Amino acid sequence: MSGEPGRAPTVTYPTPLRVPEPTSEVVWEGTGPDLVDGRPVLLDFWLEDASDASLVKESYTSSPTPRMLTEEDLGKDLYATLSGQNVGARLLQISPASEGAASSYPTVTVLDVLPTRAAGEPVAPREGMPAVTLDDDGAPSLAPTGTEPPTDLVVQPLQRGTGDQVAEGDVITVQFTGFVWSTGEAFDSTWTNGSPATFPLSEVPAWSEALVEQAVGSQVMVVVPPSYALGATQSEELAGQTIVFVIDLLATRAPADAAAPGATAAPEGE
Repeated sequence: MSGEPGRAPTVTYPTPLRVPEPTSEVVWEGTGPDLVDGRPVLLDFWLEDASDASLVKESYTSSPTPRMLTEEDLGKDLYATLSGQNVGARLLQISPASEGAASSYPTVTVLDVLPTRAAGEPVAPREGMPAVTLDDDGAPSLAPTGTEPPTDLVVQPLQRGTGDQVAEGDVITVQFTGFVWSTGEAFDSTWTNGSPATFPLSEVPAWSEALVEQAVGSQVMVVVPPSYALGATQSEELAGQTIVFVIDLLATRAPADAAAPGATAAPEGE
């Protein structure tokens, strides 16, 4: 096996590969947080039919896949492979064909375990911005300033990552919470269940301006005045309100890649 972290792997083996029983291997260990049983995980994956080494599906040309670290969601093999691992690990799983299961052929799967929260260097916020506090899982809360909001769009990194930069029109994978400036009340959040969301940057017009050139791994505060459209998060209750988004950037991919055949399906366990 070869390939750099965060990029699609190249896997070489004799075909047809005889797989009498499930096996797994740690290609390299992760150095990030422990995976927690029953909590979300974010995965890039590369799945091949081991009978002829043909690619079945993969996520590297689309977007990473959020799953729950449970045997029910992942299947027995994937759950066993991921249990006890850390963010940043690359794992290899080889599974035999199983009648009545997800595949009728043996499979070779490479899994990259991605962060589900920002992991950049802290950045001191500018004066006059609301204070953000994170709980143990990474979910933010906001303390209102009690002052009048800015009239222009404000982009303030709270953590600065070192990953790929967001390009105009990208499809992004994020954790986020939207707050009302005046009260600090949250009105929308992926942290409700902790599972990251993936969508085109263009779906939230204010983000299209705010997040371009921000790096994966960053946490960014975006203050949006009422003059900006909020896209799918717009509602009558928010009309005339200044909104504060706290966004953890977990992945960004080109939209053309997101439409690649077979790229969006999740890996299947046995």
